[in-house]
Amino acid sequence: MEGNGVVPGSRPKGLSYSALLTLGALGVVYGDIGTSPLYALRECFGGHHLVGASRANVFGVLSLILWSLALVVSVKYLVFILRADNRGEGGILALTALVTPMGETRTRRRVLILLGLFGAAMLYGDGMITPAISVLSAIEGLTIATPFFEPYVVLLTCVILLGLFLIQSKGTGRVGSVFGPVMVVWFTTLGVLGVRQIARDPTVLMAINPYYAVRFFAHNGWAGFWVLGSVFLVVTGGEALYADMGHFGRRAIRWAWFGCALPGLVLNYFGQGALILADPTALDNPFYRMAPQWALYPLVALAAAATVIASQALISGAFSLTMQAIQLGYSPRMTIRHTSSAQRGQIYLPFVNWTLMLSCIGLVVGFKSSSNLAAAYGIAVTTTMSITTILFGVVAWRNWKWPMSAALALAAFFLAFDLAFLGANVVKIPHGGWFPIVVAAAVFILMTTWKTGRRVVAQRLAQQTVPFDSFLVSIRRGMPLRVPGAAVFMYSSATGTPPALLHNLKHNKVLHERVILLTVRTEDLAHVPPVERVGAEALGEGFFRVRVRYGFMDEPDIPAALALVPSESLPLDPMQVTYFLGRENLIPSSRPGMARWREALFAWMSRNAQSATAYFRLPPNRVVELGAQIEL
Repeated sequence: MEGNGVVPGSRPKGLSYSALLTLGALGVVYGDIGTSPLYALRECFGGHHLVGASRANVFGVLSLILWSLALVVSVKYLVFILRADNRGEGGILALTALVTPMGETRTRRRVLILLGLFGAAMLYGDGMITPAISVLSAIEGLTIATPFFEPYVVLLTCVILLGLFLIQSKGTGRVGSVFGPVMVVWFTTLGVLGVRQIARDPTVLMAINPYYAVRFFAHNGWAGFWVLGSVFLVVTGGEALYADMGHFGRRAIRWAWFGCALPGLVLNYFGQGALILADPTALDNPFYRMAPQWALYPLVALAAAATVIASQALISGAFSLTMQAIQLGYSPRMTIRHTSSAQRGQIYLPFVNWTLMLSCIGLVVGFKSSSNLAAAYGIAVTTTMSITTILFGVVAWRNWKWPMSAALALAAFFLAFDLAFLGANVVKIPHGGWFPIVVAAAVFILMTTWKTGRRVVAQRLAQQTVPFDSFLVSIRRGMPLRVPGAAVFMYSSATGTPPALLHNLKHNKVLHERVILLTVRTEDLAHVPPVERVGAEALGEGFFRVRVRYGFMDEPDIPAALALVPSESLPLDPMQVTYFLGRENLIPSSRPGMARWREALFAWMSRNAQSATAYFRLPPNRVVELGAQIEL
């Protein structure tokens, strides 16, 4: 797959489709980066480590912003990182999956996987802060026009966030088609506001020279280094755009950046710099101070719309990361709704959506201002970016067969920027940076517990599994009583005997006339045609093996799939079919596997995972669950 966001096997799309995809990418992917001008430059000259807004310092900060956008977003992510797609999917978990099949030693591979998981967990922490700080910073613009709105800023922000999360079920494709035109207007407005100020002091364009960034550090020492923690706010959406690659593809994301987002951002930051040089009192909110008085209210409305879109980048990225965690076995099964038949990555996860909503509203109520939230913002994303760089270097060397020296040199180059940003953000931990770290730690524990727990359960089941060939031989030697009807036993293994079948035979001493061993497989296609969905073969003695294939956009429906089996191959009466499912009763024990508290946590997660009956649309009144106790 070329990473263009098109489902394999789908009809090639023309230029008009590419343009619409680019517009959608602009609406979903670049909201986070696109709204950073609301607060980023303001925080560079405020916060806990002040530097004066002298001409040299303004030039230095602008130079740092420009080259951060160029090297971190344009070069690192748009040119290199987006190449590391896993069947069209992006994000740190997709990158981690590329590392796992390599010929590393078990210890090294485990370290790389744990790094990737920790980086993914970090994204959830900052993913909760992004919607809160983005929308809050926009609504605060009302207080520039009049102090009347000041008591209502938090309330208005919470209302907007509530509305944003309520529309997520419509799908990122539909959301992007609405948000795309808004972001075109937003980035155009950013550019126009910036050009208006630059025209008053064109000398500000001299900050393009990286010399001013170097001189800024030389003159300000450690105070200048700590400013990097605020400069980093201009690139916080880099990891989110990588996670969203599966929604729109690398081509649309690149076109949207270089054609619209980057020019608007650079012009606006330089315009804010020119305004600060002309009027230092504008430092309280340089973005809104750039606008003429008559345009202030429309600008606040546009900024509010843009910040809603900024939140979308992290929300859709969280959806993608969670789906990948489920596919990789690091999360229990959740309800996943595919919202597009043309785009594989456009999904909606209700549980993730509502969890993010409650967290964002709680942060707004708790921190109360965007400046307070800025003090908590950045530590998690800088950590994830650093881990992404390390994993990318490994993939470039081992998967793409780059020379080790080339892969190491490029990774070291990017890592130098990542670690500098990380170091500058460490001072934020006491001022709120602890929050994303706590969230990340909790998510990391949950993911590793689920993965380890499933491995332990698989080992316990393997010890009890009987090869089906051996089971069939034993049936022929001593045929049990057969009863009318058909029994369906679902099992992931195509060679083993379903434990539920063994339990049923052991306790009920009977077999149905027809016994169906059913396995389900999800293909990397939007839809599997009905004529290709089901395959059946007779195994002898009334046993049949049925394989069901679904596309990722197909809703699993086992009764409907069984109806597709030709009656001459396997005659079935739906009213005479009983579905037998195994239900594992997990018991924490002192056996080697996991710590007792993690065993209890895993058992709780397993109990709350989506049921197989609901997921496969089995008729509840025809389902029999046979429990089995498994000591962890």
